[in-house]
This record gives sequence, structure tokens and C-alpha cells, in this order.
Amino acid sequence: MKLTLDIDNSQQLSNICGPFDKNLNTITKSLDVQINNKGEDFTIEGENKHIVARVLQDLLALSTTQHIDIHDVEMAIRACSHDDLPSECINIKTKRKFIHVRSKNQQKYVLDIKKKDCTFGVGPAGTGKTYLAVACAVEALENSDVRRIILVRPAVEAGEKLGFLPGDMSEKVDPYLRPIYDALYEMLGFGKVEKLLSKNIVEIAPLAFMRGRTLNEAFIILDEAQNTTILQMKMFLTRLGFASKMVITGDITQIDLLNQQHSGLIHAIKVLENTNGVAFCHFGTKDVVRHHLVKHIVSAYEKFDAQINTVTKLK
Repeated sequence: MKLTLDIDNSQQLSNICGPFDKNLNTITKSLDVQINNKGEDFTIEGENKHIVARVLQDLLALSTTQHIDIHDVEMAIRACSHDDLPSECINIKTKRKFIHVRSKNQQKYVLDIKKKDCTFGVGPAGTGKTYLAVACAVEALENSDVRRIILVRPAVEAGEKLGFLPGDMSEKVDPYLRPIYDALYEMLGFGKVEKLLSKNIVEIAPLAFMRGRTLNEAFIILDEAQNTTILQMKMFLTRLGFASKMVITGDITQIDLLNQQHSGLIHAIKVLENTNGVAFCHFGTKDVVRHHLVKHIVSAYEKFDAQINTVTKLK
């Protein structure tokens, strides 16, 4: 199979191929193919040659906006290996970051966030639920679609007793919001985030302190929503004000609530399933974008849980 990429210059070609053809070698090993190229002309041999063509086209699109590293190549391989590829190209653009959204579910998620006032992202770890929500929030802030970003997370310990946490309210809840902070630092830079925090343009709002507020012109993200109670979830959802957006993310397989309390996230999915203006995006193992082993770990746990549930029902 022969493929010609529309490459502008040698630097772009080098970006796609990687230093010493490292990116091409990764594709070769992952998809069991042979790749040879002379400039922008590529010759591909092997059963997965059509997938390789998709990967190279994906890297071509990416090469126009950013430096391609091995992580980008691995993500492109995973995304292009699925048959249900999205028909349109969805991107998130911030001043420091250009995000090429790949999988069909992730593209639906981003489109829902942009079109709907309230979006639920539900699925296993590593599917980009929180990262993409933060990226959309930063994009909306930079485009002046909202005036502030509000980050919310229930302060529920993941199976461990952390004891007393010193400091003010923001410092107490910081450990629970670390994944969101990491994404913000990547999108905006450390100095900019600290400046926005000091001006209250980016606000840390513990879930327990949300009662009584109405949030106008804000992009509000509730992370780890599986650890909210039914009453907490209802309280949070009714904080939505004018010209605001809400994104609620969670993994219903990792509930850390005590005393067998019912998860507000599971309850909300059932209650709001057919509500206009509310969107739901359910991620699966194929959407995992972390280390390839994470996908296998999530799949293994899902199979094990399914076997246990089957045995339980038979009893």
C-alpha cells in the first residue's frame, strides 16, 4: 500500500517520523507491519496497513500544531485501531495547549460539553473525563464564554484515613483536587493558575460548602461524583445559574462512600436520563488513554466483577 502525506517541510516530516524514526518503529512493532518512506511517500506492508494509514494521517494533523512524542503515537494507534472512528475532527484550543480529541466517545463528550448546559462523563479511570472537562473550561474562560472556573470534589477518602489536614479550607481540599490542578497547570502554566486562584477566577469550592449558592457565568466541574450522596448531588445540580455550564465526572465502579450509602451519581443517571439539556457520555475500556496496561487492568477487573455477580445471582 502506498500513501502520500501532504507535508509542508522536512521539519514536519521529522516530527511525524520521530528522532531516528522512533515513531515509525513504534507503529511497526505495535501493528506488526513494515513501513518504508522516501520523504512524504510511504510504503506500508502488512495486514494492518489501513490502520497504519489512519495513524499516519492522525499524526499529520497533529504535527501542524505541536511536537509529537511517543505518548501521542501510542494514543493514535489505540484510537485508529477501532472501527467506530469519529466522522469529524474535534479539537480543544487553549493558549498553551492544542488537544486533538480522538475516540468517538471522547468527541461526543466534548461536543456535549460545548452544546449542553449539564454533561455527565461516566466511566473507568484513564478515559480523559476530568482532563477534557478542564480543557473545555480553560477554553471557555479564554474565549470569555464564562467569567470563572469552579472546581468541586467531595472530600471522601479512598479507603484510607488521612487524619486531620492542616491549613485553610482551600489547603484542606487541595489533596482531593490534585488531578484537576495538574490539568490546569498543563493548560495554563503554574504562575497563571496561581494568579487566577488569587483573584478567585479559578475557585476551589468544597462540595459541602456549595449549599445556598447560585453560580452564574461559570464553568463548574464536579469530579469524583460517584462519592456524592443523593442529597449532595441534588443540591449541587440546583446551583446552576445563568450562562453557566456544569460537567459531572465519576466512575461508578470506585465508590468510597461509607455505611453503604447510595451514590448520588448512579441516582442522577436514572432520574435525569431523559431530561432535555442534560447529556450523558458513558466511557469504556477502549477509551482509556493512559499507559496501555491500564486498559488491561480495567478490563480484568470488569471481567472479575461480572463473574462474581453471575455466581451471586446463581446462589
